[in-house]
Amino acid sequence: MPQPSVILATAGYDHTIRFWEATSGRCYRVLQYTDSQVNKLEITPDKHFLAAAGNPHIRLFEINSSNPQPVLNYDAHTSNVTAIGFQCDGKWMYSGSEDGTVKIWDLRAPGCQMEYESRAAVNTVVLHPNQQELISGDQNGNIRVWDLTANSCSCELVPEVDMAIRSLTVMWDIVVAANNRGICYVWRLRQDTQLLTKFDPLHKLEAHNTYILKCLLSPEYCDEDHKYLATASADHTVKIWNINNFTLERTLTGHSAWVWDCVFSVDGAFLVTASSDKTARLWELATGEAIKVYQGHSKAANCCALHDGTAEPAN
Repeated sequence: MPQPSVILATAGYDHTIRFWEATSGRCYRVLQYTDSQVNKLEITPDKHFLAAAGNPHIRLFEINSSNPQPVLNYDAHTSNVTAIGFQCDGKWMYSGSEDGTVKIWDLRAPGCQMEYESRAAVNTVVLHPNQQELISGDQNGNIRVWDLTANSCSCELVPEVDMAIRSLTVMWDIVVAANNRGICYVWRLRQDTQLLTKFDPLHKLEAHNTYILKCLLSPEYCDEDHKYLATASADHTVKIWNINNFTLERTLTGHSAWVWDCVFSVDGAFLVTASSDKTARLWELATGEAIKVYQGHSKAANCCALHDGTAEPAN
């Protein structure tokens, strides 16, 4: 089976994971995820595996295969898994859960290798590009930086007490946190020997009038014309912001329900979104038009994953 150059997958509350031909909109493979709804999807850097986070487990599926069963299972969480991601060469995976923990999993060994206690339901976790620190946001409004070398929390931040942090996104020198009030807090990161030492307030962006469910910075190496912050909201829209001055570039309208997730193409020119209206959409950001609608889910589609770049070889 030839490896597709573009891997696009969606999942949600109908207990299925769907793989799509990005350009035609055809669904070419459906996986059953019988245990629960799917909360998050993530593709490994080498394009070999798709991780699906559910309640309370994580399943790893082969992408270039007809095998309908997961090849690896991760079952140490005790509640909804709300965040998953991979280290840059795919050797290990991280996760966050409503059980209040952030966990690290070595894909070459069984079990959970490391656990950090957040003391509140974890809603979002991101890995800093330095590959040495995880940043988590929780239901009580706490943002924490976890130093993976020292195995400890090196920094804590509370932009609004008891206002849940819903989503985080990070570049080398910027971190953005979105909350349930529709506010994005933007900080400039100071670094000392590759570790984060201080968050300097940069901007408070009143992006939406209700929940922001996902915030996402465009890929690190996009050209200047494609450096954006996307905010997906319960107000059915996605807003695209210029990160140089945080002005609104355009509003993407077309979904008829909450927009839960979004992911940029590798060049920052396109965005895929997933919504409670049971569809995913492919947007051309230069025009703000939805150029493809992916239809097939029977319930809310609340997560999507896209890998249209060069596969990074696993070492």
